[in-house]
Amino acid sequence: MMKAVIFQDYGNPSVLEISQYAKPQPKANEVLIKVAATGMNRADLAQRKGNYPAPKGCVENILGLEVSGIVEEVGDAVSSWKKGDEVCALLPGGGYAEYVTVDSGSCLPIPKGFSLVEAAGLPEVLLTVWQNIFQIGKLQPKENVLIYGGSGGIGSMAIQLVSGFGAKAWTLASTAEKIEYCQSLGAEKVINYRTQDLIEEFGKNSVDLILDSVGGKYLDKNIDLLNEEGRLVYINAMEGKGELNIFKMMQKRIHLTGSTLRSRSLAHKKQLVEEAIEKAYPILESNRFKSINTKKFAIDDVIKAHELMESRDFMGKILLCF
Repeated sequence: MMKAVIFQDYGNPSVLEISQYAKPQPKANEVLIKVAATGMNRADLAQRKGNYPAPKGCVENILGLEVSGIVEEVGDAVSSWKKGDEVCALLPGGGYAEYVTVDSGSCLPIPKGFSLVEAAGLPEVLLTVWQNIFQIGKLQPKENVLIYGGSGGIGSMAIQLVSGFGAKAWTLASTAEKIEYCQSLGAEKVINYRTQDLIEEFGKNSVDLILDSVGGKYLDKNIDLLNEEGRLVYINAMEGKGELNIFKMMQKRIHLTGSTLRSRSLAHKKQLVEEAIEKAYPILESNRFKSINTKKFAIDDVIKAHELMESRDFMGKILLCF
């Protein structure tokens, strides 16, 4: 048995409870990780509320899409990892637990300069940013990139990877403190979206690539902001549906797309992991990269951690530590 955070009903953070749960056993292609910490994501909140179900075949009542820890056991078909290796890993779920099994191709080494605990906040944001900005968005050096939610986990990673790649990161924030935080990560332009207008501040036809997690009314603004042949990539739609001016999109030849990572195949995730290690790790391991983890909670304080994430009164990543 192992310690885990489970939920039996959907609802507010109070549905989360500490319990004993059956310890998983690795399949032939999997590793068993003794978890040091797990990174929290907005997807955890959505799943807890019943809005983001776990993929078929995945544990349904334990949240958690990324962890760091030590390999305790490897499956018969695994040759890339061995017992005792320190890793971080992308999961389809189950990370709020003392132990977790995961396909060996979804594991990453701990980058130089990162502690084992710090690395828990890397896999989900790193691979989300690499997939959507670099693979799908086809970022080129010197381009202007608008990143929604710059002070959050994905935004904190995106700003630094975009800047490290030689492009210009622009973003939005809601307070002076968050604006300063984004600037410290390398954002060249940051506006307060509560008091400033995107079009007035950034200008029409000024952006090459947009990573949007908000949706809603910003869809039309995005189309105005983008250059001809601009790329608009959605990774969430927190404000729901937006109205699209199709003719304007056609005239500017806008590329409009979106994606999720959790439901992608293991083969896709393995390829994504390999590319991120090769091309993104040099940026992560440089002296310029700053930690994106700003809050750490003991696993027993998981309800407080969820309440903080829902309040949005934080920057970077929130970690749960065992």
